[in-house]
Amino acid sequence: MKPILCKAGQQLREQFDDSFPDRDRASDGWVADARHSSRPSDHNPDAEGIVRAIDIDRDLSGKAKPDLMPDLADQIRHAAKSDPRIAYVIFSGKIASPRMGWRWRKYSGINKHDHHCHISFTKKGDADGSFFNIPMIGGTA
Repeated sequence: MKPILCKAGQQLREQFDDSFPDRDRASDGWVADARHSSRPSDHNPDAEGIVRAIDIDRDLSGKAKPDLMPDLADQIRHAAKSDPRIAYVIFSGKIASPRMGWRWRKYSGINKHDHHCHISFTKKGDADGSFFNIPMIGGTA
C-alpha cells in the first residue's frame, strides 16, 4: 500500500509553500525513513497507509535569516488549542500538546527538532483538509 499524507498535513504544507515559496526544504519530510520506521512515529503509515506528521524546514526565508520558525511554531501551537486536527508540535527542544494545556515543555526525544518543526495530526485530520487559521501562513487569527 502506497503511503498518503493526511489531508490536514497536505493543507498545512501547502500553506507553508504558498506563504514562503523560496523556503529551504532540505529538512522537510512526511513519510518515515528507515530510522523512523523502526520505532513508533506519526511518520509511519498506519494500517490504511495514512501518515499523520510533517516536518517543515526551519529556514522559511530561504536565506537562513531572519529566523521566523520560532514565531510560526508558536502560532501553530496557539491554533492547535481550537483545531482538533493538530495532535502536537515539536520544535527546538520543546513540545506542546493538549497534555499540558498547549504550553511548551522540554522535549526529551533523540532529535531535538532544531532544523525543522514537526507537526503531528489526529485522525480528525485524515479527511479534513480545511484551511488552518494561522496568521503567518494566511490566517487572520
